[in-house]
This record gives sequence, C-alpha cells and structure tokens, in this order.
Amino acid sequence: MNQLLFSEYRSMYSSNREHPTVIRIRIRMRDLIDPDCIRHAVDVTMKRYPYFCVEMKIREGNRLEFIDNHRPVVITNSLSGVELNSDASNYHLISFSWQDNWIIMDVSHAMTDGTGAYEIVRTFLHYYCSKRYHVTISDAGVRLAGDEITAEEWDDPVLKATDLPTPPRTDMPTALNLRTAAHLEQDTESTVYSIAVDEKEFMRFNIANDGSPATMISLLLSRALAKLFPDREDVIRVTMTVNLRKALGTPLAHQSLVGGAFLEYKDELKDWPLDRQATAYRGMVFAQTREEAALAGVASQKGINQMLLSKATDLERLGIANMIGSMAERAVTATVSYVGKAGFTDSEDYIRDFRLWTSGPGVALLIEISAVGGRFTIDFLQSFSSPIIVNAFLAELEENGIKYDLQDVLKLELPNVRLPWSQ
Repeated sequence: MNQLLFSEYRSMYSSNREHPTVIRIRIRMRDLIDPDCIRHAVDVTMKRYPYFCVEMKIREGNRLEFIDNHRPVVITNSLSGVELNSDASNYHLISFSWQDNWIIMDVSHAMTDGTGAYEIVRTFLHYYCSKRYHVTISDAGVRLAGDEITAEEWDDPVLKATDLPTPPRTDMPTALNLRTAAHLEQDTESTVYSIAVDEKEFMRFNIANDGSPATMISLLLSRALAKLFPDREDVIRVTMTVNLRKALGTPLAHQSLVGGAFLEYKDELKDWPLDRQATAYRGMVFAQTREEAALAGVASQKGINQMLLSKATDLERLGIANMIGSMAERAVTATVSYVGKAGFTDSEDYIRDFRLWTSGPGVALLIEISAVGGRFTIDFLQSFSSPIIVNAFLAELEENGIKYDLQDVLKLELPNVRLPWSQ
C-alpha cells in the first residue's frame, strides 16, 4: 500500500552523515546469539509491521512516498549495521545486526520514535526468546503476527488532526550552550557515557522527593550545570520529551510523535530543597502536557511539515530544516527522553543490557533513559567526548546518595540514512 509522507518530512530533511536521525537499540543477551533464531524472529516480526517494510520513492512534484518493499529485512553479523535506504539494507529504513551476545536494531527516526521502536523490539524479543530458549514467553502487551492492524495504528494522526489550537508565540531567552560554556568547540567526537542505577532504589528516591524518572534526571542535570557554570549569563533549559499519542487520542499510532516540555532552572529555584524543586519541575511538565498545550505543539509540528511540503526543491527544504535546528540549539541546553518501563515480559529474563541511542542536529547533549531488567540505564549521548558534564552529574548523584555504576564509555556510532538529496 503506497503511503505519502507527511510527519516524516522534518526528520528526513534533518538527517545527515554527521548526525543521522536514526534510532539504534542495542541489546546484550544472556547467551551468544543464534543466527537462525534471529532470522526467524526478524521475518515473523516484520509480518506484524507492514508499514515498516517499505522503500522510499520520489513522486511527481517532489513528494516523498513509501511503497511496499518485499525484500527481506537485512541482518548482518556486525556491530556497525548497514546504511539504511540503500542497496546494503535492501532499501529498507530498518535493519538488524548481531555479534557475540549483542543484538542491534536500527530504524529511521523519521518513521517512528522510541515508543514505536519499543513495540518492534517487544515483538522481536517474544519470537527470538521463544525459539532460542524453547520456552513460552508471555504475550501480554505484545503485538503479534496475525493481529488485525487497524487504521489508527497505520494512519498519520498529525496529518489528520484538525481544529488545532494556535501555537503561542514565544520569545525565550537564549539557553546555555554546553559546547561554548565548557570550551568544547574543537571536541567533535560523539560519545556515549552509560550509567546504571537500581530501579527500585531510584524509584524510592523519586517518591520521597516528589519526582519521576525523567523529571528527576532533568532536575539533577540542571543542578549539576548550575554548579558547573555559576557565572553563566544564559538560562539552563532542559527539554523533556513528551509522547503526543495521548493528546491526539491515538495510542496505537506508529509514527514519530514526540513533543517537549521546557524545564527552566530559574534563579529562584536554586536555593530550594530538592523535593520543592522537583515539585516545581513536575508542575512545569503538567502545565505543558495538558491536552490544549500538547495539541498546540502538534499544530506547530504540522505547520513545519506543511512549510517543508510547500517548497519545490530539496535545497529549500534543507534550508528550513537547518534553520529549525539552529533555533533548537539556541533554545535548549539539553534534552531528556524516557519512553517508560519497557515491558518486555518474560524476555527480560534473558537480557543483560539495553541501550537506546539516537542523535540529531542542534542537540549537544541528549540523555536517553531505559528501564529494563530491574535497572535504569542513563545514556549520555554527547556530540563531544569530554566527561565534564557527566562528572558533574555523577557528583550530583553522589551528593543525593544515589548509587550508580558507570558501565562504559563508547563512541556514538549510528548508521547513515542514504537520501536522494545527500548522495
């Protein structure tokens, strides 16, 4: 079934080789990977997600379109994966790879977000673990091959949304730029610092201090930055990602439906106790995620994609995407993203590590939080290698009695998406 693109435009035109808009999920299993089992699991899984089994084409009028792609989804024995939307990926925008006991899934962020990617992984793990370990895996909350796929799951809710509120005009003060503040202009090696904390202990800490995982990480980061840069002139403003499916009334939708709540560490907050600060941050999130506020964000996104569509040439569209990226860089210090508890059912018994990596232009620091197997993994996805921000954050954890394990430091590597205008 042919699908004209809409919500995908901004992410497609924002992707480049330095910062490909790709979600990479890395899963370390308990045992070595069985290649026959992974092939079986991928093939059955993709039967459940026909809207991800597509190839991108350009129609008349420079409109982008997805058409059915019946070639197999590629699986490689490597940790690097393959270039998406290319011959190496059979022109799919999704691929899998494996090595030793690691499984990696790469998918274009233009097609889906963390919530949608989790759905694919949940299905894949169900089939992989069932076959690999000869066990019955619970299918509670798991989308399975043979399910009826409703229009709600398939259709783009942003394109269909009408009677949206007018987005408010905002003139926010410039946000603190981490690269400039820390003198990291020449440090261009994208790096991931992965930190693990016990899930039960961190949730007890949140409950005791009126926090939630994403708001608390945002607050602890803000406090760390305030101490690290006491003479800053610009504001510390963290964006916490928001799932727009609830506001749109489309919980099954597969598209990338991410908004954001701005959390500004105002001067009057700095002398408050942690629990009062957390209450203030939660209040900011509540105000910005009410239905009308969230739908105003949808209206803004719809307007951006309509503007991109109104341009006839790729050069014009790239110019708009670059302009939006520059505006985001001036508006946001860092971004914190948390999909929620993974809910991989019995498959979690066989998982030893889980990471979600991604990147985007204009984002110097993105923190991805994963909750799998009884712990939170906090990935600092940096466009630089310096540990200065991570060390300040870890000092904040220590000060608040939060035990942590710095698991590893890795180069942030994501596959490119081959696009007609960037070849």
